[in-house]
Amino acid sequence: MATLTYRTAGESHGRALIALIEGMPAGVPVDKAFIDAELRRRQGGYGRGGRQKIETDTVEILSGVRRGKTMGSPITLQIINRDSRLDDAPPLSRPRPGHADLAGSIKWLTTDCRETLERASARETAARVAAGALARCLLREFGIETFGYVLSIGPVIATVDFSQPIETLRAIRDEGDLFKEWVNCPDREAAAKMKDEIRKAKVESNTLGGLVEARVFNCPPGLGSCMQYDQKLDARLAMAVMSIQAFKAVEIGLGKEAAFLPGSRVHDEISYDASLKETSSLGFVRHTNNAGGLEGGMTNGQPIIVRGAKKPISTLGPLMALESVDLNTKETSKAGYERSDACAVPAAGVILENVVAFEVARAFVEKFGGDSLAEVRMNYENFMAVARKLPL
Repeated sequence: MATLTYRTAGESHGRALIALIEGMPAGVPVDKAFIDAELRRRQGGYGRGGRQKIETDTVEILSGVRRGKTMGSPITLQIINRDSRLDDAPPLSRPRPGHADLAGSIKWLTTDCRETLERASARETAARVAAGALARCLLREFGIETFGYVLSIGPVIATVDFSQPIETLRAIRDEGDLFKEWVNCPDREAAAKMKDEIRKAKVESNTLGGLVEARVFNCPPGLGSCMQYDQKLDARLAMAVMSIQAFKAVEIGLGKEAAFLPGSRVHDEISYDASLKETSSLGFVRHTNNAGGLEGGMTNGQPIIVRGAKKPISTLGPLMALESVDLNTKETSKAGYERSDACAVPAAGVILENVVAFEVARAFVEKFGGDSLAEVRMNYENFMAVARKLPL
C-alpha cells in the first residue's frame, strides 16, 4: 500500500522550518505560487502580533521536484525564518499557563522553558501548511477542492450560505487587507463583528479563540477503511486537527449535536439520481450531510466537513498577565511574556484547511496509489468506472 507522509523540523526562532514529504507520486505539477499564497494567508488575520510583520513566508523547494513536477523522491520544503536568533534568545524560567512550558521543562529536566517553547510554538504550522498545500496540488488533479474558513470568533458566529458557489464564498472570505481587515470568514456581517471583538480584546490585553471549519468537495466514496481502527479516515482527521497548536476539540459533520438528537434526525437518508452517476457521488444523493461525508471511517461521496475549536492564545498582554511560578526560585510571579497575538483564529482556519487536505490526500494515495500521477489517474478512473457499473 502506497503511503503519503510528512514530518516537520525547525524552531520558532531557528534558521528555518522544514517539511519532508515522502510518498508523493511522480509527475504532479507543483504550484509554488499557490503554496506561497497559503503561507501568506497563514500569516494574516486581524489581531496578529508583531512577528508576522517581520516574516515574509515563502517556500524554497530543496529536493524532489524537477522542472515544476514531482519526481517520486522525498520532497524537502524550506521556509526561512528572518527572525532567527535561537542562540541569543533569553532563558524563560516563568512558565506561561496554557503553553507547553511547564510540562516540557519537567519532561526534559530543565528550568529553562526556551527549548520547549521554540519547538511547541505555532510557528511550526507554517511547515504543515506548506505540506498541505503541496498535497492539494495532487488533489486538484482529480477535482478535489478544500475550503477552510472561520465559523466563530469569541461570541460571534457566522452563517455561511453553501447554496452559493464556492468561488463566491471564497471571494467573500478573502476580501480585505490580510493584516488590517481579514478574518477569513465568508459572512461579511459576522466578519465585521468579529473585528470589533478582536479590537476590544486587544485594548484589554486579552485574547480570543474560536471555531474553524474545512470542507472537502468531490471526494470519491471509499477513502479510508473500516477494517482497522487506525485506518479510519475520520479518526486520522481528528488526530491531524487536534495536533494543531491550541486546538482543544474536533467535530465531524453534526459533531457533538448528534448526541442530543434522536436517530431519525441524525442519519442521512439515501436516494439515487441517475443524472449524477458521472459525478464523484456516483449518483447517490443525501438531503442532509450530518455525517460530514464520513460513515464507518470512509468517505461516502458527500462533502467532508471537519470543525476544530481553538482556544484563546495563551500569552496574554501585560495588563492581563497570569500568575505563575519561577522555576528557579519557586516564588509566585507573573508569567513570562513572549511576543504574541490577540487572535490567531483566521490563521487557524488556513492551518486546518491544509492539514485536512493532507490527510485526504494520504487516504487518496492509499486507495489509488501508484508511482506516477499517470498510474494514480488510471487506478482512480478504473475504480470509478467499475463502481458506476455495479452490480457487476
